[in-house]
Amino acid sequence: MAIVKVTESNFEQEVLQAEGKVLVDFWAVWCRPCQMLSPIVDEVAAEAGNVKVGKVNVDEEPALAAKFGVMSIPTLLVFENGKVVKQSIGYIEKDEVMALIQ
Repeated sequence: MAIVKVTESNFEQEVLQAEGKVLVDFWAVWCRPCQMLSPIVDEVAAEAGNVKVGKVNVDEEPALAAKFGVMSIPTLLVFENGKVVKQSIGYIEKDEVMALIQ
């Protein structure tokens, strides 16, 4: 499944109103652990067809990061039915990301 660039203007439609689970990656260009996690998130998006994947650049969307209490990046949030059901802060391996979305 393609990765969606999540912004304040499309957050409600792309994440809160989405069917099923949505994995949202909060990241920044300058963040080294984010750069390491990004290709893993890309792989998960390609392999996990039942999960929508979005990315939020915290430098471009600070209000979204603040709304969900994102203080450290990378942060992965899993939404289901418009609510956060799981989260992970910091770099994690692919198997951990896959477990997060189960």
